[in-house]
Amino acid sequence: MTPVRLQKYLADCGICSRRKAEELIAAGRVTVNGALITQAGTKVDPEKDFVKVGGKPVRPASQFVYILLHKPVGVITAAEDAKNPTVSALVKTPHRVFHVGRLDRDSSGLLLLTNDGELANRLTHPRFAHEKEYDVEVAPALPEDGAEQLARGIYLDGVRTIPAIVRRKSARRFRIILKEGRNWQVRRMVAALGCNVVKLKRVRIENLRLGAMPPGAWRHLTPRERIELLRRTGLHDARRAAKNPKAPSRRAAGEAQGARHA
Repeated sequence: MTPVRLQKYLADCGICSRRKAEELIAAGRVTVNGALITQAGTKVDPEKDFVKVGGKPVRPASQFVYILLHKPVGVITAAEDAKNPTVSALVKTPHRVFHVGRLDRDSSGLLLLTNDGELANRLTHPRFAHEKEYDVEVAPALPEDGAEQLARGIYLDGVRTIPAIVRRKSARRFRIILKEGRNWQVRRMVAALGCNVVKLKRVRIENLRLGAMPPGAWRHLTPRERIELLRRTGLHDARRAAKNPKAPSRRAAGEAQGARHA
């Protein structure tokens, strides 16, 4: 089997996203065939090499799992925490899943959990620019041109945020659609305008919507949601081609059909 980078292998095993895997490797928590590995670029053969994380062996996921959770306020986006309830405690599943992105303790809303490391990478890496939508309430009210400033971009740590879509609902409430995910981004953008976030709820990730799901509830994606999400992230066609590499593309098939009728 073709060797793959260690961080990709860990993501394929459903341990975490690629970026989190790089952190685990750098922290000295990963071994390959008994040897400690601290370089993320190390390649492994999934069929021959024996990989452990934290002393526990890992294997590629036999099937991908996709779960939507309405994270309540007060719950930590983490696998475990000694002082606070975690999302892992809310979702009871026999599969090993991890959260895609984060919501801080004081925020609520839509959170995706999965063991699909490549999907997690595409949803969280800035270069893919996938949409996430938030319902925000602030105090005091936004400045008169506050929505326009947020939409154009706010300088955080000397770097301007990517232009966003902002829909003002009232003096203190607005919806914002982001295509990046910096730490505490919405809260920091609002703070730059002299306001504080009172409530922050994520209501959408690409085609996945929170809807009427109550806080603390969770469910698996429907087949339609799953297929559409994989299409939007470019994984649906890529995986279908990988399973059947000799199958012609739709365009090629159409051209062949046209040639037969010419």
